[in-house]
Order: sequence, then structure tokens, then C-alpha cells
Amino acid sequence: MEKTLNCMGMACPLPVVNAKKAIESFAEDGILHVKVDNDTAVQNLTKLGQHNGFEVSSEQNGEKEYTVTMQVKAGAGKPAEIPADAVSCAVPAKGGKVVVISSDTMGGGDEVLGKKLMKAFIFALTSQDEVPEKVICYNKGAFLTTEDPDTIKDLKVLEEAGAAVMTCGTCLDYYGLKEKLQVGSISNMYDIVEAQMNASLVIRP
Repeated sequence: MEKTLNCMGMACPLPVVNAKKAIESFAEDGILHVKVDNDTAVQNLTKLGQHNGFEVSSEQNGEKEYTVTMQVKAGAGKPAEIPADAVSCAVPAKGGKVVVISSDTMGGGDEVLGKKLMKAFIFALTSQDEVPEKVICYNKGAFLTTEDPDTIKDLKVLEEAGAAVMTCGTCLDYYGLKEKLQVGSISNMYDIVEAQMNASLVIRP
């Protein structure tokens, strides 16, 4: 018995899920070939096969074309197990650390205390060995780049050290703060999402 499963173009974890279903359909010894278009899927399918006791091999047929082959054992019609590490959909991050600030306070308790904590947090960022790639302020975080002298001073220190300070333009308009921006640049939701998607780590105080 031999089957070929075409999972080209499928997003993670669909290749693993579909391979699991195919494995469970085997009533006798057989070979399952799974075609995928990325190395992450190859690794995840290999883990799936090995976890279920199958011999697994893979080969690259083109720039973005791979085939994973599993020697499926008879009796695999019982539910196949998917190990937790076989559904890893992580894509290597392209960017550095990004700090995302959505309020002028830190935490959900007393507002006065929250503002003190936020000031302390931003000041502490200036004393770290590693400067964040970006500092993104949105919603009430827009007040930090427009009205708080101490915080603006610290954000300028970060900017001079190489951090890109970005404030949501929609938020500045909403709060009537656009003309008061004193540090960094005005950003949009596309840039805010892209920065977080590409970040190696997103930090939210």
C-alpha cells in the first residue's frame, strides 16, 4: 500500500494534521509520501513519524519542494499521536526586541502608582545593555511621547541610542495630541503589526 499526500501550500500545522489522518487510514504496512514546501513542515512530519515508530526519510526535490516518506506499520489504523513539538509553526524572527506600550500607567491598580511605575520602567530601559529595536506607543501610551517631560527625556535617550520610537497616528488624532509629539515618529497600524510580527521578542510592561 502506498499513498502520496500533497500538502504544498498548506499552512502549519495542516501538513501534520493531514498526515495523521492518512496514517490512520492504513490497514496494512505501507509507504506514505508527503509533499510540502518548507523545511519546518519537513521537521514536524519527521517528528510525527518517529514518534509513532516509523522509519522516516526526506528529500528536497526543488527550491521549495520537499518529500517526506514514512514507512507506516500495519495496525496504524488506531489514532496516531501528534507530539507537541511536531506542530511548531514558528518562523525565525527577522527583527530585534520590541517594547509595546499601550498605556501611560503600568499595571491595573492605582493610577498614580501606575504612572510612577511606567516612568520607572522606561527609565530602566535606558540603563540596559541592549537597546530595544523599537518602542511602540499606542492608545494612552501616546501621552508618553507628548506630555510627560521625564518620559520624553528618557525616550529621547533611547532614540539616540538607536531605538526607533513610534507613536500610533490614529491615537494621537483621537486624543488631540498630534501637534504635541516630541519624540520619535508617527506610525500606523500596518507598521505596528509588522514590527511585532518580525520581532524576536515583544515586551509589554
